[in-house]
Amino acid sequence: CYVFALYFIWRCLIKSYLCFSILLVKSLFLFLLTVTVFLSTLTPKFYFALTVTSSFISGLIFVFEWWHFRKYGTSFIEQVSVSHLRPLIGGAENSPPAPAAFSAGENEASRQSMPECKVWRNPLNLFRGAEYSRYMWVTGKEPLTYYDMNLSAQDHQNFFTCDTDALRPSDTVMQKAWRERNPQARIKAAYQALELNNDCATAYVLLAEEEATTIVDAEKYFKQALKAGEMIYRKSQNCHSQSPQHEAQLRRDTNVLVYVKRRLAMCARKLGRIREAVKMMRDLMKEFPLLSMLNIHENLLEALLELQAYADVQAVLAKYDDISLPKSAAICYTAALLKARAVSERFSPETASKRGLSTAEINAVEAIHRAVEFNPHVPKYLLEMKSLVLPPEHILKRGDSEAVAYAFFHLQHWKRIEGALNLLHCTWEGTFRMIPYPLEKGHLFYPYPSCTETADRELLPTFHEVSVYPQKELPFFIHFTAGLCSFSAMLALLTHQFPELMVIFAKA
Repeated sequence: CYVFALYFIWRCLIKSYLCFSILLVKSLFLFLLTVTVFLSTLTPKFYFALTVTSSFISGLIFVFEWWHFRKYGTSFIEQVSVSHLRPLIGGAENSPPAPAAFSAGENEASRQSMPECKVWRNPLNLFRGAEYSRYMWVTGKEPLTYYDMNLSAQDHQNFFTCDTDALRPSDTVMQKAWRERNPQARIKAAYQALELNNDCATAYVLLAEEEATTIVDAEKYFKQALKAGEMIYRKSQNCHSQSPQHEAQLRRDTNVLVYVKRRLAMCARKLGRIREAVKMMRDLMKEFPLLSMLNIHENLLEALLELQAYADVQAVLAKYDDISLPKSAAICYTAALLKARAVSERFSPETASKRGLSTAEINAVEAIHRAVEFNPHVPKYLLEMKSLVLPPEHILKRGDSEAVAYAFFHLQHWKRIEGALNLLHCTWEGTFRMIPYPLEKGHLFYPYPSCTETADRELLPTFHEVSVYPQKELPFFIHFTAGLCSFSAMLALLTHQFPELMVIFAKA
């Protein structure tokens, strides 16, 4: 009985399935027949109206998608699908955890301490006469923009002038010289100041910067400026407490002395006397510890890297790579270079993908990601995917100008460490997959400024192709709706021009 009941139920199910299948086939046949009859009765006007309507609707969607992308940086359709549809179908977007090596306090401290798009004096700026002018003589291209030189003129007036300049005729002449736009007029004024006072330190500074055509000549002028500047500085120290004017004069003389000593250290570095340059920079930082905003430590880092004194580089980083201090490409990328140095020689992408990353490799990759997030323009210069130009006298932190200035001096240090550039090449692009849309939020730092492109175009020469980040690539749905709109518009045009042919095509 049990077997007979199962056999009976099985026969019934088979018959029901066959009846349902026959009914479904008949329904589909009737539907297709109805559709065929309906299509055979349609006129060319209907097809024309249909394609025009679809083209109009897809055009509206395209305009809305484009507006949403320009305003928010993302596709609206993609955003809805990721935020609402993917959870419904069981998917979840993987958001990588923040690396444990960097705390959230750095994010907040950096957000508060760093204003957007502030232009800084380049700590490693070149000499106008001995380097910038030589480049212009050879290539015929102007390496400095008017905006950059104007900022330098303002810096010189702030550093080298004060309210008491009227008391000394030579300082009065130099005050006018810093405002001159013509280089020859500035040089002529410097010689006039020396005729009035042979110990005018700022006049020697101007001649060293602009008249000297070699680093050796510039160093000679700076040594004369140092001798005069130290004498004036000692006099100002003795009477700085007498009045506010004397305090201002001491600040000015301090600025002159620090500037001259720093440039002498840079001359020694360029002439190959690196240990002497390191000693001068260390002494300068000890003598004037409150002038950390001049970023002399970045000059020291570059010189120590040239000496391959990596332990000393790490000691400098330990002092200046602090949460409370503003970051720079030199700080972030030097820290990444030191961590990459520990693993780069034996690093292989194939091996790492099989066995996974070691702790040291993870630290190196995280350091590279941190550096790339701070300034995303640097890797293309280090990997020589973009050509370098002479660095400007001012840089925009996190901008292309800072990337040019860093890579110009530090590319040789990355090349010297075997495998460092290979590790950078294998890992730097992963940063952009980790960070959400950078203009809205950051991962380890404050959000990436949106005004860097405008400032960099004013700082960098016109013949240089400015690097732009984030380079907005149009999402898929914008391309799709644009193609759909164009395709349906073309169909509408063809239907209007060849109605009978298009009707036959549609029915077929």
